[in-house]
Amino acid sequence: MSSQTTVTEFLLLDFSDIRELQILHLVIFLAAYLAALMGNLLIITIVTLNCELHSPMFFFLINLSIVDLGSISVTVPKSMSNSLLNTRSISYSGCVAQVFCLFCFLGANLSLLTVMAYDRYIAVCKPLHYGIIMNRRACIQMAACSWTAGVIYSALHTGNTFSLPFCHSNTINQFFCEIPQLLKLSCSDTYCRELAALVLSMFLVLGCFVFIVVSYVQIFTAVWRIPSEQGHQKAFSTCIPHLIVVSLFLSTGGVAYLKPISDSLSPLDLLAAVLYCVVPPLMNPVIYSM
Repeated sequence: MSSQTTVTEFLLLDFSDIRELQILHLVIFLAAYLAALMGNLLIITIVTLNCELHSPMFFFLINLSIVDLGSISVTVPKSMSNSLLNTRSISYSGCVAQVFCLFCFLGANLSLLTVMAYDRYIAVCKPLHYGIIMNRRACIQMAACSWTAGVIYSALHTGNTFSLPFCHSNTINQFFCEIPQLLKLSCSDTYCRELAALVLSMFLVLGCFVFIVVSYVQIFTAVWRIPSEQGHQKAFSTCIPHLIVVSLFLSTGGVAYLKPISDSLSPLDLLAAVLYCVVPPLMNPVIYSM
């Protein structure tokens, strides 16, 4: 039998061997991280302190901001720390925690966006029953289900990935622990694991996507029946930002995980990772604030 070594740490992507470029990477990521941090914290603070905003839509928006804070905090600070300290290492347990937390936040994000589509459907299509259907207890239960779905989704992905033995290498061609990159390092056949991960992801994503599309078809149908132009504008002003956020999240995630996995890092791989890890948490506060 071939000898296998136990991996105790992984080596993440080194953006450059040149110290000046490492500092540039640190500055860019730090600026994006601070902007996302301030934007999401500002939304949480304003909604919490303003009693007029204590409605289901803004309750879910607070949860979405917490998810955005968590998802960008899982990957970006570690990458900045490695650039600052001129190192590439992340411990095995740290990599497990990073994968688990990232997929927990991503799963909760998609679930919350689906719940928010349902909230907009009730607000536009059944306005007279909105207060009864979207009561405080129902909102808390839907938010709790979204977080629970994220935890379960993450646990399945994390367990599926780290139950594999790693012996080919410990070098990850990405600035964080990404599952497709980790599967390449396994010394066993990963076809079934990759298929299981793909089926699980497609089941969640397609289910939420279909629900959101059906909700918005009924929303736009109801909006066109509103006789006043002011009614049109009010309905669109609450629906369009959510639709933009959904499109941004699904498009960046789709680019990252549906593209072919290359043996060596390409600019597209790095760009795709930055798109779905950094851009949504950075842009969501801007979109909703407008």
